[in-house]
Amino acid sequence: MYLEHFALKELPFRLSPDPAFLYLSAIHSRAKAYMESTIWFTDGFVVITGEIGSGKTTLIETFLKEMQQDVVVAQINQTQISPIEFLQSVLAQWGFNPFKMRKAELIATLNQFLIEQYAAGRKVLLIVDEAQNLTNKVLEEVRLLSGVETTKEKVLRIILAGQPELNAKIDSPDLVQLRQRVRLRFHLSALGEDDLAAYVRHRLSVAGSEGREIFEPETFPVLYKYTGGIPRLINTLCDTALLAAFAQDRRTVSSADLDAAIAELQWTEYAARTLTKAERLSLDDTARHEQPPVGRIAVSHDGQPVSELLLVPGRCVIGRTEDNDLRIDSRVVSRHHAQIVTTTDGSWVEDLNSTNGVYVKGRRARRHRLKPGDVVRIGQHDLTYHLLGQAATDSDDADEEPGEAVNEEGAEAAVERDA
Repeated sequence: MYLEHFALKELPFRLSPDPAFLYLSAIHSRAKAYMESTIWFTDGFVVITGEIGSGKTTLIETFLKEMQQDVVVAQINQTQISPIEFLQSVLAQWGFNPFKMRKAELIATLNQFLIEQYAAGRKVLLIVDEAQNLTNKVLEEVRLLSGVETTKEKVLRIILAGQPELNAKIDSPDLVQLRQRVRLRFHLSALGEDDLAAYVRHRLSVAGSEGREIFEPETFPVLYKYTGGIPRLINTLCDTALLAAFAQDRRTVSSADLDAAIAELQWTEYAARTLTKAERLSLDDTARHEQPPVGRIAVSHDGQPVSELLLVPGRCVIGRTEDNDLRIDSRVVSRHHAQIVTTTDGSWVEDLNSTNGVYVKGRRARRHRLKPGDVVRIGQHDLTYHLLGQAATDSDDADEEPGEAVNEEGAEAAVERDA
């Protein structure tokens, strides 16, 4: 790797949440202060939202690392669960073996535990990450738990963290009582251009740069243009740019190295990647209708056909929300999960830094050239690629072109990036 080449002690742009690398921008500092306020105030929830990859999980890990010893914490990350499974998960975090308990026993055990901790002078905190995936029934259980109290105050402190959809869920008519219990809400927005430069320098400093300017100043506006200030995307692009500079035996990352990294990742500018479906159709409508389809994606779930997408030269985005060209309505699919880029030479599927990844032939793929019959696994759905109008060329039978695909075995835990 490039560590010795750049005289660094550790990788500066890993995607895993590491509190040592947290850059406290003004936005992140405020969000952290709201989290800390839960320790002193028990009169409601704190809700922290942010896009995938905005740094919510890293912020939570930092907050927990600095936690006082008199605070008992339960942290729930797996949120696609039933009300009973949620209560069991909370009790398991506090050392119980609750998996044979019925609901009444679960609630009684939780209430007793909370009162005992209060009597012993300890504070109790529940943190739920990826809370946008909780069903309304589970959120109602959370609300009921928050109602446990003594004659003076509530006993349980609660932080809900999640993607922006969490706000919409809390604002739904079915959760009026929960909404009334929300004391603070804060949205963790992306970094500005100045903060982006400080963020990159901070992570390099923690990794051992000792003040050396490893990224040349002219790279920062380009970094912002292609990442939108989203920390996870910044990490991905910076890591790839360091590899590009290392391959050219350069001691600093130049604009040329950054361009090479962008080309390898096959990224377009962030603003273009986040256009609404209507905006993309407005820009691409003429080109799409002038050219016949050259491929087809058949979508299935558990072997049953769901939908299909005709591929013309251009870009089609796949994800969970309505603004995608191909929508897959599943909680394990990211808002903008992947894209298929089609040219006259063929089609490529590319992971858009999704939480749960894109799989081809059982292996995680960052970018993969599609061959007729390839099955791409996204969440619990299979996308089968078919070529139209011509026979497969020799290149379709070849492996991915060098430098265009990175396959990784295994899957990440379904927690963000969102980030």
